[in-house]
Amino acid sequence: MADLAGARDKRPTPEAMLARVQRESAAKRRGRLKVFLGAAPGVGKTYAMLSAAKQAKTEGIDVVAGVVETHGRSETETMLAGLDVLPRKTVEYNKHTLTEFDIDAALARKPALVLVDELAHSNPPTSRHPKRYMDVEELLNSGIDVWTTMNIQHLESLSDVVSRITGIVVRERVPDTVLEQADEIVVVDITPDDLIQRLKEGKVYLPDNARRAIDNFFKPGNLTALRELALRRTAEQVDDEMLSLLRENEIEGPWPTADRLLVLVGSDARSETVLRTASRMAKGMKASLVAIHLERPGSETTDQAELKRLDDILRLARRLGAETSRLSAQDLPAELLRYARRENITQIVMGRSGADWLARLRGRSLTDEVLRRAHDVAVLVVTEGASDRSAPLFRLPNLSSNFSVYATAIASVGGTVCLGMVLQSWFNLPNLSMLFLTAVLYCALSQGVTSAITAAFLSFFAYNFFFIPPIYSFTVAEPHELFALVIFLIVAVFTGGLAGRVREQSDAIRRRNASTQRLYEFSRKLSGASKFDDLLVTVTGTLAASVDGTAIVLLDDGKDLAIKAAWPPEDQLGTADLAAARWASTHREVAGHQTSTLPSALFQFRPLVASRGVVGVVGLQPKAGMNQLPSEVDRVLAAMLEQTAIAIERAQLSEETMRAQAMVESERLRSALLSSISHDLRTPLASIVGSVTSLRTLGQRMSEAARSDLLATIEEEAARLSRFVSNLLDMTRLEAGALELKREWIDIGDVVREAAKAAGRSFPKRATVIDLPRDLPLVRGDPKLLVQVIFNLLDNADKYTERETATVISAFQTGSDVVIYVTDQGIGIPEADHERVFEKFYRVASGDGRAAGTGLGLSICRGVIVAMGGSIVAESPVHDGRGTRIVIRLPAVLETAAAPDGIDDKHERTTS
Repeated sequence: MADLAGARDKRPTPEAMLARVQRESAAKRRGRLKVFLGAAPGVGKTYAMLSAAKQAKTEGIDVVAGVVETHGRSETETMLAGLDVLPRKTVEYNKHTLTEFDIDAALARKPALVLVDELAHSNPPTSRHPKRYMDVEELLNSGIDVWTTMNIQHLESLSDVVSRITGIVVRERVPDTVLEQADEIVVVDITPDDLIQRLKEGKVYLPDNARRAIDNFFKPGNLTALRELALRRTAEQVDDEMLSLLRENEIEGPWPTADRLLVLVGSDARSETVLRTASRMAKGMKASLVAIHLERPGSETTDQAELKRLDDILRLARRLGAETSRLSAQDLPAELLRYARRENITQIVMGRSGADWLARLRGRSLTDEVLRRAHDVAVLVVTEGASDRSAPLFRLPNLSSNFSVYATAIASVGGTVCLGMVLQSWFNLPNLSMLFLTAVLYCALSQGVTSAITAAFLSFFAYNFFFIPPIYSFTVAEPHELFALVIFLIVAVFTGGLAGRVREQSDAIRRRNASTQRLYEFSRKLSGASKFDDLLVTVTGTLAASVDGTAIVLLDDGKDLAIKAAWPPEDQLGTADLAAARWASTHREVAGHQTSTLPSALFQFRPLVASRGVVGVVGLQPKAGMNQLPSEVDRVLAAMLEQTAIAIERAQLSEETMRAQAMVESERLRSALLSSISHDLRTPLASIVGSVTSLRTLGQRMSEAARSDLLATIEEEAARLSRFVSNLLDMTRLEAGALELKREWIDIGDVVREAAKAAGRSFPKRATVIDLPRDLPLVRGDPKLLVQVIFNLLDNADKYTERETATVISAFQTGSDVVIYVTDQGIGIPEADHERVFEKFYRVASGDGRAAGTGLGLSICRGVIVAMGGSIVAESPVHDGRGTRIVIRLPAVLETAAAPDGIDDKHERTTS
């Protein structure tokens, strides 16, 4: 009978039998779905699907490619050859012609297997189904097998996770039920490095798109996370299938795929033994380990020694390779088991309870409660270490360590008795118990729960002895007095306990708020530091104030650790301190004072660990007499050091970025310079060499006019070459600050006429119109350089203007400035380039699409004019959408003589 009952208990559940029947009946009329799942585009899902399809075709299966996206990849297109391909249907949408999967053609053809690429694709609004996975559902319901491809980021339940990982919102999504109903999932996987290499080789996207993809989505961290998601999701699918198989075949579980241990630690002496035992178990089982500390809200201990022991235990757990966490809840066993289920814990390791017999009687033993409630996880109780058998049956309170707690209770109750006797002599008060309740509340709010409970019991006996007849004895004459006394004790205990908890929670919240405020102020100071040195000064000052001592920051200068900041100022360290700092940097561990590594050092050094590794170390030296930092201070320091590491790393990355940008800019200028020199030197040299060769070879047979033309060409190209070399030298002197400016009186008319004369010799076919008033004030500056500026502007106008137009130079006085206009009628300058034309080597394309000149002329002009205290800007267009005007403003010297009398014409207008 027992065997029969056991067999009956192990039979499949009705739900499992029904699910199997439904699956078998659906399989007879529904096609099979096979999904080729990948972590990201480019891993080879389509290639793997086509390869498997070709193998299926050789086995005699009728395979049709319904829709396969090759994305221009030659390897994929080669694999598609030899398969029957359904023609796509054309769809008009938003004035665009799209080619989409023709589901009607597939249903009409009705092959045994259809290949449908990109399951998450969205169809045009005019299609039968808005999503491609709905097309696949219709094919499956028609009895056609479907093979398809999908990336893990398109799964509905993972879209938010993918967004947090990659920063990209996934628009096209596939419900989880589609993947859950798949009959087979094939994970197509390659390493992130191989995928990035494929991108660089152009096997996934075009080169430009590939570069953008690598910079945004295809980062190694993103790809690793997506790869893990794909593998985990597939493993979950396999687990679900295994559970179904176990239920259907009457096999009991669970079947954990990997062990994961949780060890419960506290501040007691046995926690270290329990932790080390759990660590040995985890290593032997090759399992991961999690160390947890449990506490109730408001019951956090304030004993610094106990807090220090707890921090040491958690620090030891991290050194042993365990994850650490703190849990807070009223129902500790329930919270522990809830965490274990959430984190897939397979075993819980904990020490034997140290609760006394009274706590056990009330069911307060954590070990017993966990053992009683744990049904789906194994619990191991470690009995090594401190033994409970030596514990006394009754524990007396430690009066020496809690003197103020008990003294407050005794004093409050004694004072209440005196006050009650005084009031009793004056009045007949029937509710003196309220006075004792007030004393209990005072003890609760001032000293906490222990003092309140003590005051409640003292009040019980004092009230009975002094105020309940017969007085001065513990005998109660009337039953109702006894009942009132008991009720008073119960109310006092509960009220005092609640008030004490409120006080303790308030203290805990106040301490946490103070720590949070300190961290906030520290973060604000870090974010407000504009310079790297200011950042380090802020760090050392704040850390020194936190430990009430000295703080020092050491960073790697390429050779060794060097002192970068200290408060109070410090510029050298002893040999032991330097050795401890190097140890902390190399091994990523705390070293120095009050540690097991080089404890003779004066400072305790802690590494600053950021995402790229150790960025430096911080040395802390508390004030004299403080050997150990308080636990709360130590936790705040740990958070501050993490923020410091991030801030230093951010500052270093910013400096590296600036250096990289400077190198890129330098490389760009160098390339532009070489390009300019290679063109602007080679062109005139080629003309000169050609002319000289012609004169040398054919000089006697050439006419006088032809020889004159060649000599003129040599002269013109030599002058052009001279101007180019002069511009290069001027720009070099400007950048080096070696260009010496004279401070002479300058007549603008003389300067303009000299520049126009030089332009007439250099490009005689260009007309120059001068329109100047005769009473222009003088300016101060270098006349030769100002002539060069005007000439460069005329030269620039000649390059970008048709030959039949003239360049106009005009000037006038406005306020205390002299304004000079150089206006041409050329193609003009785009508005976006008004400032850029003054940059070195920047050139605007000419009318035929070529960039004329070297791109140095306007840059030299700005450098000279700014050095003379003026400004220069470009305005374009000038008239009818064409033309450019260069505007120069120079400070005028207003103490000039007036124009000669008897001259009516106030302007000089000439054309050269």
